[in-house]
Amino acid sequence: MTIEINYSITQNSAQFANYVLFVEENFKINNIKNFSNTEISYFKDVLKKNDFKKNIISFDLNSKKKIILINVKKNIENSDIEKLGAEFYNFIKDRNLNELSMNFESANKNSEKDFMGHFLLGLKLKSYEFNIYKSKKKNNLFKINILGKKNNLTNKNELKFKAIEHGITFARDLVSEPPNVLNPKEYVNRLLKLKKFGIKVTVYNESKMQKLGMNSLLGVGRGSANESFLVTLEWYGNKKNKKSPLSFVGKGVCFDTGGISLKPAKFMEEMKYDMAGSAVVAGLIKSLAIRKSKINAVGVVGLVENMPGGNAQRPGDIVKAYNGKTIEVLNTDAEGRLVLADALSFTEKKFRPKFIIDLATLTGAIIISLGEEYAGLFSNNDDLSEKIFKAGEKVNEKVWRLPLHKNYDKLMDSPIADVQNINYSGGAGSITAAQFLQRFIEKTPWAHLDIAGMAFSKKAENLNPGGATGFGVRLLNQLIDDHYE
Repeated sequence: MTIEINYSITQNSAQFANYVLFVEENFKINNIKNFSNTEISYFKDVLKKNDFKKNIISFDLNSKKKIILINVKKNIENSDIEKLGAEFYNFIKDRNLNELSMNFESANKNSEKDFMGHFLLGLKLKSYEFNIYKSKKKNNLFKINILGKKNNLTNKNELKFKAIEHGITFARDLVSEPPNVLNPKEYVNRLLKLKKFGIKVTVYNESKMQKLGMNSLLGVGRGSANESFLVTLEWYGNKKNKKSPLSFVGKGVCFDTGGISLKPAKFMEEMKYDMAGSAVVAGLIKSLAIRKSKINAVGVVGLVENMPGGNAQRPGDIVKAYNGKTIEVLNTDAEGRLVLADALSFTEKKFRPKFIIDLATLTGAIIISLGEEYAGLFSNNDDLSEKIFKAGEKVNEKVWRLPLHKNYDKLMDSPIADVQNINYSGGAGSITAAQFLQRFIEKTPWAHLDIAGMAFSKKAENLNPGGATGFGVRLLNQLIDDHYE
């Protein structure tokens, strides 16, 4: 559904057939403007019959006007306001409505000053659809008329919400594309379009990566007819001092068959999602550019396709990574860490960032551990971990920290190379994957987010309509907003 927002100076509800009222907790009717005493008395009579189990109720005021009441709890959190917006979308989508009006002034009295922004963000994110390949599309435009003043939503805050929405939508669109469309080359073309937002986009093709010694990343794509790439996205909101940018690294495996270590056929179609970490990085950088963030940030994404073929990497191969370490490839389906190995060490050496946060749909083990409620967090820095955790709590994109330890680390030692790409001793699959990545970080504060359980969802919960979620864009925006802007 396409949501169109219109602002109107008038506060008169009479001209609109469907009117939304935000009321106090337990549907208390106080200080309702633009309605007669008779109408307000009718509201109260209706509410006497309500059991208060729902946050949204509706009734006909007369033959021409429908009233929708939304219950706003006292001291409501921003994330709960967004959930309320998502709940409101579910409420209207199954009803024969195409336009309504609402005034947020009463809601702002007992909640956050940005109530309107958070409510509309939740509504818009829940309304996301990816239907560009449907031959018949529904004309489902829905108009919302905001009456009266813009309810303390400043131009700056309005831009912030717009930037987050567009960043998440960009990430969701990338993840939702079929793999025959979004191969690494097409992905590069889409990232190049970000230049119009003031983002510096640099593309490293296979020839350039070979000269740099990125054999770990290149090995993953050897079996594919599609070329591999590494792309950097640089946003400089503080051009006076470009040193020590914040850096974000994403796994971009556009399709993962497992390579020679072939995956089972069942659900392999979901492996188009294996580039979700890179999509989040791209969405984040786009959102920072849209809102003209005053910080400097760099996104680095490794874009490959992991296919079996006559030239494909084999189990047992040894490759030398960008940082000079040798890797014994025991399983070609543990390919994401091979991509990230070169991307991480390249990012650290080239940009000397304040921190590095990588995002990847890295292990199925993290889904077994945490399901679809938390992303796995691994880090060499307690302060950075705590900041990420608290930011996740604020926006309901939760993370849970798991341990890194020398005893796990030694499970990744290879008898014939510096490191092996899987742990054959069994267990701790997500932890040992993170231990592998840590081998390619020297001194920089670093955090790894394993988002395999969070990048897409079949359940359509919270702000997600089902499918690609864009998990991580809001989390990292909140982290930056809280500590670096």
